[in-house]
Amino acid sequence: MAKPRWQLRKNGRLVGTLTLTEVDMFWSGCHFEPGAAWEELAPLFAASHDAWRRGDEGAALAADEAIHEQGLVLFPDDGGAPMEEFLIRISGEDARFRY
Repeated sequence: MAKPRWQLRKNGRLVGTLTLTEVDMFWSGCHFEPGAAWEELAPLFAASHDAWRRGDEGAALAADEAIHEQGLVLFPDDGGAPMEEFLIRISGEDARFRY
């Protein structure tokens, strides 16, 4: 059976593809393959990752909000309903999201 996959899109442009690797409580862990629109969003995700790693909760929450404001949508490959309300973190080839 194929692993669940989602296309992360912004205004119809592919940001990347997420392939499920694990489920940990409320988070879905995924392998991330960048798409054409990744480069414009990469700095936002890097800022979030760095702030959480430093323990700067204020900066981390601000970075997560900036990501949310991008209007990202997760489209499941199985044809299910798109997700518009979720929290996502991407660092290198690792991604996690919760909805």
